[in-house]
Amino acid sequence: QVQLVESGGGLVQAGGSLRLSCAASGRTFSSYAMGWFRQAPGKEREFVAAISWSGGSTYYADSVKGRFTISRDNAKNTVYLQMNSLKPEDTAVYYCAAGQTPSSSWSTGYDYWGQGTQVTVSS
Repeated sequence: QVQLVESGGGLVQAGGSLRLSCAASGRTFSSYAMGWFRQAPGKEREFVAAISWSGGSTYYADSVKGRFTISRDNAKNTVYLQMNSLKPEDTAVYYCAAGQTPSSSWSTGYDYWGQGTQVTVSS
């Protein structure tokens, strides 16, 4: 069982930056691939980024590539999402997720989810 708690959301102007954190419970954090997803009002949840178990590989949705960076610190049981050059269309609730065997696309196959943190980007 893994419990995930996101933090770091807030209100930021377009062009600004935010850093989201996701703290995981348990002693097996390094056995989980981690992902970030988001859901805007009236839209389906979408994949944002993922990172492999050791942190050696990362994957991004085309919409955030070059602006967002996912990283993890296995010693701290924490995964991060650094978001730069934010746009109003990035406004959403952001969720982190953990999975031992995500799909080959890294966008599905996650078993545990956090409660989400709101990110609002004003124009």
